[in-house]
Amino acid sequence: MAGKEATVYILDLGQSMGAKRHGRDQTDLDWALEYVWDKITNTVATGRKSALMSVIGCRTDETDLYGIMEEADGYEHLHVFTELKHGYLLGDIRKLQDYFKPSKTNEGDLLSALALAVQMIDKATSGKNGNPLKYDRRIIIVTDGRGSLDTEDLEQIAIKIKSPDAPIQLVLLGVDFDDPDNGYKEEDKSSEKEKNEQTLKGFVEECDGMFGTLAEAIDQLQTPRLKETRPVPSFKGQLTLGDPEHYDSTLTIDVERYPCTMIARAPTASSFAMRTDLGDGSAAATSAQSSNTITGEDHPMTDLSAVRHQRVYQVENLEEPGTKKNVETEDLERGYEYGRTAVHISESDMNAVKLPTDQSLSLIGFVKAESFERYLPLSRSNFIVPQKANQPAQLSLSSFIHALYEADCYAVARLVTKELKPPIIILLVPRIEQEWEALVDVELPFEEDMRRYKFPPLDRKLTVSGKVITEHKDLPTDELTDAMSRYVDALDLSTFAEDDEGNPSEYAKPEDTFSPLVHRIGHIIRWRATHPDPSLPIPPPPPILLKYANPPHDLLEASKGELEALKKAAKVSKVPPKVKGRGKRNRAERDKPLSGLDIDALLGNPKRVKIDSSNLIPSFKNALAASDDLETIQEAADSMSSEIRSLIKNSVGDSGYGRALEALRVMRDELTELEEPEIWNAFVRGLKADILEGKLNGNRKDMWWKIRGSRYGLVDRKRSLVSDITEEEAAAFYNTT
Repeated sequence: MAGKEATVYILDLGQSMGAKRHGRDQTDLDWALEYVWDKITNTVATGRKSALMSVIGCRTDETDLYGIMEEADGYEHLHVFTELKHGYLLGDIRKLQDYFKPSKTNEGDLLSALALAVQMIDKATSGKNGNPLKYDRRIIIVTDGRGSLDTEDLEQIAIKIKSPDAPIQLVLLGVDFDDPDNGYKEEDKSSEKEKNEQTLKGFVEECDGMFGTLAEAIDQLQTPRLKETRPVPSFKGQLTLGDPEHYDSTLTIDVERYPCTMIARAPTASSFAMRTDLGDGSAAATSAQSSNTITGEDHPMTDLSAVRHQRVYQVENLEEPGTKKNVETEDLERGYEYGRTAVHISESDMNAVKLPTDQSLSLIGFVKAESFERYLPLSRSNFIVPQKANQPAQLSLSSFIHALYEADCYAVARLVTKELKPPIIILLVPRIEQEWEALVDVELPFEEDMRRYKFPPLDRKLTVSGKVITEHKDLPTDELTDAMSRYVDALDLSTFAEDDEGNPSEYAKPEDTFSPLVHRIGHIIRWRATHPDPSLPIPPPPPILLKYANPPHDLLEASKGELEALKKAAKVSKVPPKVKGRGKRNRAERDKPLSGLDIDALLGNPKRVKIDSSNLIPSFKNALAASDDLETIQEAADSMSSEIRSLIKNSVGDSGYGRALEALRVMRDELTELEEPEIWNAFVRGLKADILEGKLNGNRKDMWWKIRGSRYGLVDRKRSLVSDITEEEAAAFYNTT
């Protein structure tokens, strides 16, 4: 986990922040809130209890010091909205939204708000004995610099901020402040603001802080921030070569194992239910709660309650046939699926097949680096480093790492992370950097994990008799191979970009690319938290997430010549689009051969194909493909419906229901694709009536429940645009009343 931190935001809410300047469509305060909300919502999204946060408003209409100190001269028009605390929730954000409005005054001292923030941080991050705790302390100020400044106590504040025992990082962002690095200078600036800018800049530099403009900070918000985590060791023990339990002449090094790479996953959605205690307490409101869920804690400012799942195990009740009874978890036995049968294995048998293991990391062999196949690793990578503050271990592991590096070898080891855990085989790769050394490990497969597939060669064909053919229509020619090679070289990204000095550099470096899924979902969640109105459209994704979604346009333009040569060498021709729907029935234009001959006439193919009950589905498809006449399609559908009814009628129990369901699926899909849903809808209405009225040889309602469960009902407008059935009618069709 990340370290502890305490952050206080000082936001200028003066009357001057309500103005729109320099052609912007939003006020200075709304512009500043883009940065403030992004920072606050990022902290809230982490849910860390070690992240303290507070907000102070400066130049507000009223004064509220939240009990931090008694009101005194110089602290007027300051509003402490919350104390330094963790656990900010959506309700806190809603309250801050109500407060973040331009005031009706320009009175208030920004440096007094800074002194108050220093006092708040000092109080919240000190122990019971008054000594400062280990915290990352930070104060972020956003202002337009148009208020008055009381510079009398600047020196004392700077000394407190730079305290060696509890230093505070100071960040000041100015609205339309001069930025010589980017060549920006505000014209027609008042002398008071210009003086305040110089005062604040000198003060921040004196505190070794960061001074920047709001425009620069908002531009940097487009770049996703990487999550910092404190690594947790997955193994602490000894790296051994030999048997240390029986022999003294063994190599033992105290090491620790930490994750090197981790998979970043997008936030997952949680399940919530409407709170039933918000109504009038009627039975209708109470029954709205799902019977298989238990509501958790209520969420402030919402009418939602978290949903927890309750699992119940049931078995057939032999005393009351047809019913089930609940079984306690402790009465259950573990079973394993073998085909469709549950095989019970007792605990004594499980103990017999378990491999007794002890925590260990032992070397079992070495392999040359050149003979290692890169496709073998199964897991993410980890670092193996020497034990902290253990100089003999550091020296020993460093010697081992350098020996592997100089010999161009990798080590193979057997790892058991915890007692009774199954062992894994890992590969140890030496990694030497300028300031640190480590072993990088990845998991290797066992023989049972290997899947060896044989594929035919790409440069030759082998006949049944063993003859080798090197020239064939399916094999690439030398001309095609050379054209492909030139096209690949033309799309080289390793030198397409330019560095700061104008030299060729790699395009789309791994450190410059971000996961669109992870960061886009997080961006939308944070935005919606501060913009709850559902009528507001979701903002577009930041350009940095889409930058590498497509190849660079200039590179594609430069490689057009190679692409055309490749198309010519490969003899690429345009394939006509697949005809669907009613156009599919136009056999005069469909599948017309280049010769213009009528293949069906030459082969003597019939215009009508009889539905064969022993080959039901293929014969039905052939019947539809034999003619484009609507009468023929209707005849094939009628024959198919008769066969489906026969399957249901003659079924012993539910033995024929599976074939009937598959025939229903094919019939529905084929008629929908031919844009003749009315034929299917008429058939399925009649089939439902025959089943429910018992006209198919008795009670066949089980078949209807299977049809309903497979959703083989009416074809509505959502599935076929030519259907006259609405979605409501299609849903009501499944009712049996």
